[in-house]
Amino acid sequence: MRVILMGTGPFAVPMARAIYASSHTVPLLVTRPRRSVHGKTQAEANPMRALAISHGTPVFDPESINTQEALAELAKHKPDLLVVCDYGQILKPDTLAVARLGGINLHGSLLPKYRGAAPINWAVFNGDSETGVTVIHMTPRIDAGPAIAQAKLSIGPGDTAVTLEPKLADLGAPLVLDAINAIASGAISPISQDPFPTAKAPRLKKEDGAVNWTRTAEQIRNQIRAFVPWPKTFTYWHRPNAEPLRVILESATVIPDVSGDAGSVIEAAGGQLLIGTGVGALRIDAIQPSGKRVLSAAEFLRGYPVRPGERFNTT
Repeated sequence: MRVILMGTGPFAVPMARAIYASSHTVPLLVTRPRRSVHGKTQAEANPMRALAISHGTPVFDPESINTQEALAELAKHKPDLLVVCDYGQILKPDTLAVARLGGINLHGSLLPKYRGAAPINWAVFNGDSETGVTVIHMTPRIDAGPAIAQAKLSIGPGDTAVTLEPKLADLGAPLVLDAINAIASGAISPISQDPFPTAKAPRLKKEDGAVNWTRTAEQIRNQIRAFVPWPKTFTYWHRPNAEPLRVILESATVIPDVSGDAGSVIEAAGGQLLIGTGVGALRIDAIQPSGKRVLSAAEFLRGYPVRPGERFNTT
């Protein structure tokens, strides 16, 4: 089959490699226009472009894929199927109709759970022990088409959004190829999704990273794991006789049998920085003061005179 790939980020790369290694033809890659994302270089922000170029595949990067000009460009390549993953634009019905068999999408969750733009992050944030990938037949409603295939993956206690993404991408690659082959042979039995997902995965915002210290220590640790590489998890140290200092919490450990006021420093000595939460305490293992490099707790305490009873807060 003639498969137009539509993808931008690294999550789409294993899937694309699997398709290139198959008997299917890739006449075109559609990707986002050149720009950096959250400080990444062009190559880091768009590895799909580099992959397509290495295979001699033409690259098309319109500001909007749903214009008449864009549809005409897609139609020139006579696609049988659009294969979408980590692309960044919503495809309208006229766009999906350009391909003879419509489009499929690889999504990083067990749909319908975590329908939306940031499924991996929100699964970690919510402390889930399991996630997965789903291949869906695309419809105009975001991530709501019938499921063609699905696979599960355990989330380990040390996993972050960064460590989970490549695992899920690798899990999804053969699943997409199986789905393409099934569609080509007409041997698919799509399963309709529940229209009311149990959890949603909206696009991340900078303010999502702010710590609410009334949450449990475990929940805050999950937040730290979830919001890498962006927006990170941040709070403000309210220091005496100075403006609050913004700090990013890079890693932390839950101390369940210690308690203290939410956001209040319990211990700040011997290399230990312990902060109270709604339930339990959080030991900060690595921290980044505004404008500085990441420091261990011991390094931070040597440079910043934090004292028990001082507070960390949302603003």
